[in-house]
Amino acid sequence: MNKKYYDLLGVTEEMSDEQIAERYEQLKKKYSEDRFLEGEAGNEAAKMLNKIDVAYNEIMTERRENRSAGNSNSSYTQVDQLIRDGKFAEAQAALDEFNERPAEWHYLQSVVFYRKNWMNESKKQLEIALQMDPKNEKYKTAYQKLKEKIEYDKRKAENPENVPGSQNAGYNGQNNNAQPDYDQPQMGGGSGLCEQCATCCACNVLLNCCMNACCGCR
Repeated sequence: MNKKYYDLLGVTEEMSDEQIAERYEQLKKKYSEDRFLEGEAGNEAAKMLNKIDVAYNEIMTERRENRSAGNSNSSYTQVDQLIRDGKFAEAQAALDEFNERPAEWHYLQSVVFYRKNWMNESKKQLEIALQMDPKNEKYKTAYQKLKEKIEYDKRKAENPENVPGSQNAGYNGQNNNAQPDYDQPQMGGGSGLCEQCATCCACNVLLNCCMNACCGCR
């Protein structure tokens, strides 16, 4: 906020909305009467009346937006905690209460869908989050890992014997329980992880900012 608006009304940022409104009404009354004065005094009062209207509206608008942003951040933290606790129905209900749905909302919705094993719906929500905030590394990492997992699951369903980590299948000379290749570059673990552990790792990379835990891997 430009400090000039506060200076124009003769108030400070530490004052409450009520105190600022009271000061505004005092000035408004004064300049509303003075604008009928003759000559330059009347013209100047009319100009000041317009200026204090603008200043007051700008101050109040910014204060409302700041409170709304603070409430949203707090609510996102609550949704995050519900997801951590495995209360996905409650997390969904909390998300449904939001009037504004920025990129973080769509990211959290993606997480809820993922935890419900709704992969395509999760992917769509991440795509929306990335469209709204394309430089966000958290969203980009989650989206890449989700695409890799969807592709891995698709290959496994189509030909389970030839997918790394599947029963009775070898992979590039590794043992039958080797970690799927889509996890190796990011997770830092060696071969020998079971398929369930590898899937857990993939899940938690997607949710790293919400869950931040993964089979001992990072």
